[in-house]
Amino acid sequence: MTDRALVVVRAGALTTVQDRGRPGYAHLGVPRSGALDGPATRLVNRLVGNPLEAAVLETTVNGCAVRPRSSVTVAVGGAPCPVTLDGRPVAWGAPVRVPSGALLDVGTVVSGVRSYVAVSGGIAVDPVLGSRSTDLLSGLGPARLADGMVLPLGTPDGTHARVDVAPQPAPPTELVLRVTLGPRDDWFTPEAVRTFTSGTYRVSSASNRIGLRTEGPALERALPGELPSEGMVLGAVQVPPEGGPVVFLADHPTTGGYPVIGVVCAQDLAAAAQAPPGTPARFVRTRSRLRPERGAGNRATSRNGPAPAHRP
Repeated sequence: MTDRALVVVRAGALTTVQDRGRPGYAHLGVPRSGALDGPATRLVNRLVGNPLEAAVLETTVNGCAVRPRSSVTVAVGGAPCPVTLDGRPVAWGAPVRVPSGALLDVGTVVSGVRSYVAVSGGIAVDPVLGSRSTDLLSGLGPARLADGMVLPLGTPDGTHARVDVAPQPAPPTELVLRVTLGPRDDWFTPEAVRTFTSGTYRVSSASNRIGLRTEGPALERALPGELPSEGMVLGAVQVPPEGGPVVFLADHPTTGGYPVIGVVCAQDLAAAAQAPPGTPARFVRTRSRLRPERGAGNRATSRNGPAPAHRP
């Protein structure tokens, strides 16, 4: 292994390698996976001069600490958090030069759930089916980070951005999810459909990379029983027997026996990834499904209105 590598000093509660994922393999039973907050991933890659598809670290709640074996440029984004270099505070949301052997510590989030760490050259673990993403449900890609693990880095081929701080959307204080009804909304009573699109739910602590679980009014079925297994798209809202809607995220399974009452717009899923347990959530009916976001992480809009640049 070359000296272009990161040594994991503190893995944190859950840190994984993520990129854009592996779409197009659902017919083989392979989830899409990939970073839950795609816009944040693209932004931090841009800040360090990486291609947008470069692999980054996705941390959960309490961050991680790494020590590079060579000098690198790093940017941390997504959920705001304190960042230190050998114990000294450095910028969040901006490129930071990290000398060889220095300790970069990504701390516990101030708000939100998931922070993203881009390193110049990208995390260069071996790809599986065209992606370096960790898939926790299927076990594809690299294992979740563990203390002492060594991660190879690629060769930088770009110049880092020259900014003091890059504006990023604030994590949501209320999660508003635009949803298109179907394909199985007729499995629910009309009153249940009204409740789904007008009631208030809360994000459950049981949420993870597979699904955003909610707590709130149960949705009553019009039809009993279960469906044959069906493929599901990213953002599908499945309703298990207890009646609470579950929004399927990047590591979701491809089949299920419960009806899907609607599909959340792709543009709203990044906010879902940053909603901590207890966050109020509403499903707002829309008649047209928006196209997935494409291109660079140049969002200028907030998930809940304009948000100022944040430097913890």
